[in-house]
Formats: sequence, structure tokens, C-alpha cells
Amino acid sequence: MREFDYSLDYDSLDLREHPELYSVGRGEQGVLRVQPYKSELLPLWRFATEEAARESSEAITERFHAYLADDDFVGADMARKFLQMGYTRSRRYANHRGGKKYDGPVPEDKKGVSGAHGRAEKPRLEREDQDPEKVAAAAVFKAAWRAAADDPTYRRMKKRHREQHEDA
Repeated sequence: MREFDYSLDYDSLDLREHPELYSVGRGEQGVLRVQPYKSELLPLWRFATEEAARESSEAITERFHAYLADDDFVGADMARKFLQMGYTRSRRYANHRGGKKYDGPVPEDKKGVSGAHGRAEKPRLEREDQDPEKVAAAAVFKAAWRAAADDPTYRRMKKRHREQHEDA
């Protein structure tokens, strides 16, 4: 399995035209970089409330199924990543007031790359202190993300993409 390639010029690269350059990576890697999908999905992505999460996850899931129908694995995987990110961001805001998980700023050379980058994690809020709206939003996104990740067509397409483009 190839790691997500952060060195590509995603602002000028159309991965719908060049799916062979896409690697799934781990988790949400590349979710805010890969075009044209970032531009198509980011406007749909909202997680501040349970209602916003429901509307957002439904819209992204609709796009997920459209990408599958178009045999567009990269689009489907990006939609899955946006659903996963809806879950993780909602949980982050539930676990940490203001959504700040790590102490201190992201190092300049690590901006746009996931991770703690040597920063300490701030303590999590106790369950009774968590924002119930963010907890509910996370549950909505988690269900949609798991359904997408477990979709048999998606799983077949992911396997095929990895065999054709990542394992070679």
C-alpha cells in the first residue's frame, strides 16, 4: 500500500482525470487537498449541530453513491473521507472545548499534514462536560461513514484501485 503523496501539486492536479496518482493512504489523508473532489464536497460538509450533520452526511452520502455509479473510486473515497472527518471533527469538538486537541501551533513545515507534530495533547473533557450537540453530530457522521466504508461496491472498487495503482 502506497502512502498518501503530499508532494503532488493538488491545486492544479485533477485526480478525476488522473486516478492513477491517487493513493488511499490512512484515515482522512488528503481530504482537504484532492481536486476536484475537495471543491465538490467541502461546501456540503457541516458538523456544528446534529441537524447540520444529518443534512451534510445525507448530501455527502448522495455524492458517494453518485461517484460509485460513475465508477469513480477516487470521488467515492473522498466522500468517505469527508464522512469520516465529520465524525472525527465532531468528536474533537465534543472532547475539547474550541476543538483544539493539541497544545500550541502547528509547526510551519507541517501545515496541512495531519498529526500532533511533537505537541502535547490537551486533556479530554469528561463525558458529562461534553457538548451533547457535538456528540449527536458525531454519531450521525459515524453511522454514515461506517455505511460508506462497508458498502460492497466501494470495497470492490477500493481493492481494484489498490491492485491497479498502489500495489504495482
